[in-house]
Amino acid sequence: MAARRALKAVLVDLNGTLHIEDSAVPGAQEALKRLRSAPLTVRFVTNTTKESKRDLLERLTRLGFDIAEHEIFTSLTAARNLLEQQQVRPLLLVDDRALPDFTGIGTDNPNAVVVGLAPEHFHYEMMNRAFRLILDGAPLIAIHKARYFKKKDGLCLGPGPFVTGLEYATDTKATVVGKPEKTFFLEALRGTGCAPEEAVMIGDDCRDDVGGAQQAGMRGILVRTGKYRPADENKINPGPYLTCENFPEAVEHILKQML
Repeated sequence: MAARRALKAVLVDLNGTLHIEDSAVPGAQEALKRLRSAPLTVRFVTNTTKESKRDLLERLTRLGFDIAEHEIFTSLTAARNLLEQQQVRPLLLVDDRALPDFTGIGTDNPNAVVVGLAPEHFHYEMMNRAFRLILDGAPLIAIHKARYFKKKDGLCLGPGPFVTGLEYATDTKATVVGKPEKTFFLEALRGTGCAPEEAVMIGDDCRDDVGGAQQAGMRGILVRTGKYRPADENKINPGPYLTCENFPEAVEHILKQML
């Protein structure tokens, strides 16, 4: 078996790993500072479709995290890139707060369907409109297919069940652009000069964060915060490189064992 290459980059999930809504994971701000003191490139990767990148950055800044906009790679960015490549006009089933990330994308007379997390749009009339467009040949683009996510009051349905319903009804398959897709992780590393074998991903989602990263050639550290559920480690094969209680513990392992 080939020797593992030296660690050069760390990808960090946001909601559920660094914070849960407007509350930081205890100790996460200081842990991030310690991580930045090491000779590593740090990038933040998220499937969130509840808000634009600018709103997300403002939230993180309020919580005391020192993060620059260029360090964040979101599934909204990946979706926009695909829309521009395909030159289509989407029906956007995303939260209204995420719409600024699609500024300049034409939406009149839509010929594509884009689904993110949009509770206010997941009603019969809108889903039926999407259904009819897909039947007429519009591509179905899923920003991601997460089963659920974590809010302060508990777990909530993600966009995955709604995407799967449209797939089932139209006998088609969605193009998925966010985690756990390999292309998402490779795009997040683009510009860092780092290969997947030189990177580790830290996240609370065993499938989308850890499983996806490991399929892309990285190592994956699962944290027991956010949406983590007992025995999540057993839901992917191979299992996580490591499971930690939280982000600060994961950082300590990286600094002591992986450099």
